[in-house]
Amino acid sequence: MAGSERGPRERMVFSAAQLIRRHGVDATGMRDVAAHAGAPRGSLQHYFPGGKEQLVGEALRWAGRYAADRVARFLAAMERPTPSGLFGAMVGQWTDEYERAGFAAGCPVAAATVDCAESSEATRKAAADAFATWTRPVADALTGMGVPEARSEPLATLMISALEGAIVVARAERDVRALATVARELGPLLDAAAPRA
Repeated sequence: MAGSERGPRERMVFSAAQLIRRHGVDATGMRDVAAHAGAPRGSLQHYFPGGKEQLVGEALRWAGRYAADRVARFLAAMERPTPSGLFGAMVGQWTDEYERAGFAAGCPVAAATVDCAESSEATRKAAADAFATWTRPVADALTGMGVPEARSEPLATLMISALEGAIVVARAERDVRALATVARELGPLLDAAAPRA
């Protein structure tokens, strides 16, 4: 959705996700979100009567849907989808971002989990839901490629967990080495789970 097509509420949710992925939840203030979104500060209370916790939860749900939608786009771009190809596309999105724009931002869901999983049950649940929203289409895609259903969800969890860990390492090292490593090392294991891929 182009920025000009978003209403003030949607812009604030998007802006919250962008600021959280750069600064974490604790360092992202409501006023920062309104300024980033180009929205009046007074609209925060109107759209988010539950305050920052509500806004963070909605930003995490947005991030989960965004990641899930990317899975469909990756699959549509592949002539012959394979598990390693899907994982390579997921990793490639981050590699491209880091090579193009630097290492300033990570996954907003991971950032919120690190910042708030112990202090806010609502944020912890929103993060868990976001990961589940992302895991589901990855697992479905794997099943569609011939991975037995009993292995699809565990492998989808492995893919997302490996990617999230590699993102953290890449940001720490300021290098895409960890991303390249997980794609290279997990690719054969993933393809072996889909005999007809």
